Amino acid sequence: MAGGGFCRLPNGTVVVALTLTRPADGTGPHGGTGAGPGAPVRVLVHAANRARALTRLRNLGLRAVYLRGNDRPPTPDEVTAVLHHPDGLLWRAAPQADPGGLPGLAPPSALPAQSCQELWHPIRALLGPAGYAGPARPAA
Repeated sequence: MAGGGFCRLPNGTVVVALTLTRPADGTGPHGGTGAGPGAPVRVLVHAANRARALTRLRNLGLRAVYLRGNDRPPTPDEVTAVLHHPDGLLWRAAPQADPGGLPGLAPPSALPAQSCQELWHPIRALLGPAGYAGPARPAA
């Protein structure tokens, strides 16, 4: 899915922002976000480098995670949100595309302004109540 990017912080760490599809086995009825399984979600990861950020997501069970290009880097608000979270992993429903450029729809100025955005959620809220236990390990 398109929509990912990163930014390097002054201390050398990176914040990676990806737009992924919501897992089908996530939380109950849409997790309070209004976005069902398969809906796009914006995921933020704070890590030492890009490879480690993607590895953190893969270790949680999100296997098909790739960063191609830097077409949608994290906004300053997203960077602030992920830096202030102890886990350094956040998500929320992805903002919808601007319908103003599509034929037959009202221009953006005619659409009602959204007064509030959805709050950021910890990554365990996306993965479900059990979370991800990791790969099955054979008994010793």
